[in-house]
Amino acid sequence: MDEMIMNRRAFLKRAAYTIAGAVAAPFAGFGYARYAEPEWLHTRHVTLSLKRLPAEFDNIRVVQFSDVHLGFNYTVANLAELADHIQSLQPDLICFTGDLFDTVIDDGEEAAQVLRGLRAPLGKGAVLGNHDYYAKVHDSIGQVLTDGGFALLTNRAIPIKRGGARIWLSGVDDMWEGKPDLGKALRSVPPGEFNLLLSHCPDFADIALQYPIDLQFSGHSHGGQVRLPFYGHLLAPAYGVKYVDGLHRLGDGKLHVYTNRGIGVSVLPIRFWCRPELTVFTLRRG
Repeated sequence: MDEMIMNRRAFLKRAAYTIAGAVAAPFAGFGYARYAEPEWLHTRHVTLSLKRLPAEFDNIRVVQFSDVHLGFNYTVANLAELADHIQSLQPDLICFTGDLFDTVIDDGEEAAQVLRGLRAPLGKGAVLGNHDYYAKVHDSIGQVLTDGGFALLTNRAIPIKRGGARIWLSGVDDMWEGKPDLGKALRSVPPGEFNLLLSHCPDFADIALQYPIDLQFSGHSHGGQVRLPFYGHLLAPAYGVKYVDGLHRLGDGKLHVYTNRGIGVSVLPIRFWCRPELTVFTLRRG
C-alpha cells in the first residue's frame, strides 16, 4: 500500500513538473527571442576564392555589416560597441548594406561620429536600404553616412587601389523604395576588372548576374529573423525572398552573393535561431 502511495506521489510530481514546463516554455522561449538572442552577435568568417581578383588584393579582409535599425531597440551606444568590435578585426575594407535607421533620426550627429571612428586602409562604402526611405529623410541618412566617412554608392562605382592594381566597389539604390540602376553605376568601370557590388536587397542578384559583377553583398532579409531548426526561415520581405541568408553562387560560379543577417531587428523586436551577424570576408585569388 505504501509503495502504491509513493508511486502515485512520484507520478503526480512528474506530472506537475511536466505541466509547469509546458506552461513555462513559451514564456522562456519568448524571453530568449526577445532579450537574449538579439544581443548575441555572431562574427562569421567566410573565405571566398574569386577568379578575377587581382593578385595584389589576395587575402584582403572585408567586413560587412547591415541593417542596424537605429531607434528600434538599438542605440548609438550599441553602435559604438559594434564599431569597436569591427575595428578590432583590422579590416582592409568596410561595407555597409543599408537600413542605418529604422524610421526616424534622433541621433544622426552622434551616429556619424561613431562611424567616423571606423578606419580601413582601402576605404568604406555604403548603400541605402528601404527603411532609410521610410524615415522620409533618406538624404539626411545619406548625409550621416557620408559624414561618417563612407562613400555613398547610389548607382555609382569607385575604384579601390592597392599595389598598382585596381578593383571597383559599386552600389545601387534600394530595390524596394529607390531606383536601382546598375548600368549607370558601371559606366565608369572598364570591362574585365573585378567588381564588388553593394545592394541592400539580395534578390537584385538576378539583375546583377546579367552584368560583369563578381561578388554582391546584401542585407535586408535579416535571415528571416525567426528561423526553425531543420526548416529555416518562416517569412522573408519582398526582394529578399530568393537569397535569404548566407552564400549563394549563381551562373556556375560567375557571381557570388552573400546575404548578411543584419545587426538589429525590425517590425518585431525578436530573433530566434537567427543571431545578428557581422561578416568577415577573406578574399582569395583563385
